[in-house]
Formats: sequence, C-alpha cells, structure tokens
Amino acid sequence: MNPPPEIANQSGTPSQADPVQAAPLRRAPLWATLVATFFGAGRLKPGPGTWGSLATVIVWALASSRIPAASRTWATIVAAAVVTLIGIPAATLVARSSGLKDPQFVVIDEVAGQLVTLIAVPLAWKSFLAGLILFRVFDIWKPFPIRRLERLPEGTGIVVDDLGAGVYALVIMHLLLHFGLLM
Repeated sequence: MNPPPEIANQSGTPSQADPVQAAPLRRAPLWATLVATFFGAGRLKPGPGTWGSLATVIVWALASSRIPAASRTWATIVAAAVVTLIGIPAATLVARSSGLKDPQFVVIDEVAGQLVTLIAVPLAWKSFLAGLILFRVFDIWKPFPIRRLERLPEGTGIVVDDLGAGVYALVIMHLLLHFGLLM
C-alpha cells in the first residue's frame, strides 16, 4: 500500500495529506474566491489575516459612517451574519480546491470575526485600532475553546473559530469602553 500523497501545508512545506483533502477539486468558482479572499486582501503578504482584518476595519469605518447611529449596532450584527453565511460556503469551496484545510489566503473568517469585534463600538480611530489589535491577538492566540472550533468541518471550522476570537475581543472592547480607557 502506498503512503498518502503529499500536499503543501499553509507554510508551503509538504505534509501528509488528510484523506479528505488528498485530491484537490477543480478551481473554485470566481464568486467563492473573491469572497474567501475578501476581494484579494488575502493575497497580500506578509500576514494575510492582518490585511483582511485591516481591510474590514477600513471598509466598515467608511460604510458605518453612512448608517444612522441608532441603526449601527444592528447593521454590524447583520453584516457579520451575512458575511458568515456567505463566507462558510466560499471558504469551503476554496479550501477544497486548494487541497488545504485552512488556507492562509482565505480571510473571510477574519472579516466575520472583525465585524463581531466592532459590534456597538463608537466610530473613533482609537476604537477601530483597539478592535483590530484585540481581534488579531485572540485570533492568533486562540484561547479555549476557540482552538476546538477549528476542528469543525471545512468552511465552518475556518470561519467559526474567528467568530469566537471576535467574541473575546468584543468583550474586552466593551470593558475598555465601559471603564473609559478608549475615550
């Protein structure tokens, strides 16, 4: 019996293939690639996840400034939900086509998590900067139980762990705001 085929992991070095991921499918549909990479932000180097988060903060700062203040919280929640619902199938298709469990260039998960972090946050550069930093820290650190969420299948695992990081960052953001540390 032959050993399983090798594929490149996220760092580009060969690793033993997961049987489910052994044979990459055909190219992902264009819509899925555009969504999964957040219109190419995931292709930027170094640190595509940070680029995806930064792009989200910039786009959301511009978009939310046009939304009435009374509607911003719900708009952020709806945006995070829509990104999640579209992002999971997009991440699934792109991950399958790449043959990788969680490709670094898929950053729609950072978009969803970063939006969660920004729920009910004032439109101020300090809030946006703190939200960006907090989200990236929790996304990289992955405290309990976030690491377990990565084990969920395909796009669900790719996106949901970042939602968890977003919740951690959201809690800290609101504590900082409550105690006046971001004003």
